[in-house]
Amino acid sequence: MSERISREELVKIYNIEITFFDELVEYGLLSVQTENEIRYLTYEDLPAFERFANWHYDLEINLPGLEVIHDMLRKMDDLKQKNRELMQKLSAISDKYEEG
Repeated sequence: MSERISREELVKIYNIEITFFDELVEYGLLSVQTENEIRYLTYEDLPAFERFANWHYDLEINLPGLEVIHDMLRKMDDLKQKNRELMQKLSAISDKYEEG
């Protein structure tokens, strides 16, 4: 089982509203594990939670804005990966023609 932290602990540590955490889950920005009616966030998802909390509390970005930013960043990462793959294929083709 992966390391995790309860919703209640996160609220205390990060001094956030519990409703903010619940809304992140409702918007699909965080996925949680539930055990004995206690919601947990895995340590693996903690950086995303911290990013959302910083954007929301420091930059005053609302939940729909967080959702849009998150989606755009995910799409940018996908495009970067596809670009890397295409560059590798292009490089392989280029090398093949240089040899021949």
